[in-house]
Amino acid sequence: MAENRASEYTEGTPCWVDAQLPDVEAGKRFYGELFDWTFEDQPEQPEWPAPASRPERSVQPSPPLGTVRALLGGRPVASLAHKTDGRLPTVWTVSFATPDAEALCRRILAAGGQLVSAPRAVGELGVTALVTDPEGAVFSLWQPGERPGFGRRHERGAFTWVELYTRDTEAANTFYGGLFHDALFGKDTEPDFGRAPVSDIFPAEMPPHFLVHFAVEDLEATMADVTRLGGRVQVPPFGTSYGTVAVVSDNQGASFALLSR
Repeated sequence: MAENRASEYTEGTPCWVDAQLPDVEAGKRFYGELFDWTFEDQPEQPEWPAPASRPERSVQPSPPLGTVRALLGGRPVASLAHKTDGRLPTVWTVSFATPDAEALCRRILAAGGQLVSAPRAVGELGVTALVTDPEGAVFSLWQPGERPGFGRRHERGAFTWVELYTRDTEAANTFYGGLFHDALFGKDTEPDFGRAPVSDIFPAEMPPHFLVHFAVEDLEATMADVTRLGGRVQVPPFGTSYGTVAVVSDNQGASFALLSR
């Protein structure tokens, strides 16, 4: 598909995904072979102070990112970042679009969510913030500047869906519907964001979390590639209303899903 424009991203539309990894070079080898991604280094930004506890604080510059941007056919689809603290999880994180990250942070707090990292500028590219919903599921916000988001999606090797695994789907629909009503429930909307009980495929003790899905053409062959490259299959293929899904992890333990439609 053509490069996306900022106007395509209604507030609450998934617009970016990134992985926090101990070894970015190993991640480049894994995802480069799995999805035919190529990579470009991102410029480092100046250091920034510890996150504020309130979103009203003015936007801060971002820290050194140690980030590479993943490209599919020359267009951006994801980023891989070095995990600077070993206590942090090795995860994929989804970003939702917003025209005003500070205002959305205030609404998230008012609705019972939490602020992990206050809004901060990423050079001229945009503004990001890290937040949680009331159950603790972590997600990111992206207020576009020069970079609106995905250059490709809904095709092999690119983002195609994100599923929130939660203990209370009705509460999740209320929370996210209040924040992102038009993106989820607006007229003629085709959202890329679903909600399901944790117990559907994960153990009941699994914390609520987002699971990023990438599109594949041959699910069995891609699962075999995941294993060959040092990852593993966590949940074998199962049917959903939006396609057939398998949950896997990469060679460093970051979980994601493969989706065949």
